Amino acid sequence: MTQKAYDVLFPERRTSCVVFASPHSGRRYAPSFLKSSVLDDHTIRSSEDAFVDLLIDSAPQFGAVFLRAEAPRAFVDLNRAAAELDPALIEGLRPQAHNPRVASGLGVVPRVVANGRAIYRGKIPLQEAQRRIDRFWHPYHNQLQVLLDEARARCGQALLIDCHSMPHEAMDGIARGATRRPDVVLGDRFGAAAHGEIVDRIETAFRAEGFTVTRNSPFAGAYITQAYGRPARKQHAVQVEIDRSIYMDERRIVPNAHFDEVRARIARVIAEIATIGQERVPLAAE
Repeated sequence: MTQKAYDVLFPERRTSCVVFASPHSGRRYAPSFLKSSVLDDHTIRSSEDAFVDLLIDSAPQFGAVFLRAEAPRAFVDLNRAAAELDPALIEGLRPQAHNPRVASGLGVVPRVVANGRAIYRGKIPLQEAQRRIDRFWHPYHNQLQVLLDEARARCGQALLIDCHSMPHEAMDGIARGATRRPDVVLGDRFGAAAHGEIVDRIETAFRAEGFTVTRNSPFAGAYITQAYGRPARKQHAVQVEIDRSIYMDERRIVPNAHFDEVRARIARVIAEIATIGQERVPLAAE
């Protein structure tokens, strides 16, 4: 059976201008891909945003649409530009201008998973990299823009909530004396990707459910937030990073005892976020 690039969950009646998306929680690992990797079936999942799609799949209950990737991040990274190709991995590529993500092995076709562990023994053909981009990257991004365009046509504006998870260790040293380390990091490219009132409401929704929230540190938003956050066009984008340790066992990659509770709290956050833009009072475009 041909692997799908994405799945879309629609509400019975689309009433929200919000599009929720999960580009890194795909877990359909093709046997041919696993066979080509030097990693075992467990280790290759270490950079996956495991179970994020399950945490936010209540979005359609609140009139919002939910787009989720099917292919795993280790196979193709949808949160990178299509041109972020890695000469250290892909045969026949000439050296390009320095890109720190590509240099670290995290291009659109990743060379490594978490902790810099190599996925392959050697290089892969350029044709294979291009096939992944054509078969998975472009369809996902084309569909995402369609959903945002539809939301803007219906509501006068669109809001993308790009959902991810972060390793617990990513927040080491970030708390800076706070009594609790952040559970959630909101990234809006330091105000460039979304109107401040929108981000304020998202933060308030998370805080109301007991989550500790910070903004833009250490994650300000990557390619998707940068590419789709266009406040002047009434298209806003906010990246949401959730600490994996609050809902899953990171080492075993299984939900932990708190998963259902966290999922229920996030569902209430989603219910509040989904109402953004329904007041019929347009937000400023700047």
